[in-house]
Amino acid sequence: MRKEIRLSGFGGQGIILSGVILGRGASLYDNKNAVQTQSYGPEARGGASKSEVVISDKEISFPKVIKPDILVCMSQPAFDKYGRDIKENGYVIVDKDLVSIPNDYINNFKIYQIPFTEIANKEVGLKIVANIVMLGALTKITNIVSKDAMEKAILDTVPKGTEKKNILAFEKGYNYIE
Repeated sequence: MRKEIRLSGFGGQGIILSGVILGRGASLYDNKNAVQTQSYGPEARGGASKSEVVISDKEISFPKVIKPDILVCMSQPAFDKYGRDIKENGYVIVDKDLVSIPNDYINNFKIYQIPFTEIANKEVGLKIVANIVMLGALTKITNIVSKDAMEKAILDTVPKGTEKKNILAFEKGYNYIE
């Protein structure tokens, strides 16, 4: 079981942190092998950002994502850049308020359009945790990492004093999916 995940968006959306949390949840708490790589533009905020995670039950001999099984886009430029580079019948998860998906795309992939930023802003009261809302939805949709492992990884990773808001954000994303 080798699964390749690409998380993408703008710098400042917590894309890199999301990949770190996902890899940590898989490797430390679900006893899987995981590797995380990242790239981002020179801009501190607003530039392109990408985090890739490979999760496997076997040793990972090549740490790069070749063609993702799961693509998450939290910005239109990220979708425009990476939207066609995904395995047939793969998962495509986007922030519905920030990404438009063309009609010709819909039949080839399992598409989830979720208002991550709106949920973070209105239900958690903190727009900056949209990435954690996304991780909740990703966890429920794909079951690539267990809910318990992700919650532990979030608690290990987020800044002290923000744990309750981040767990709330994760729960909101997880429970958004029926």
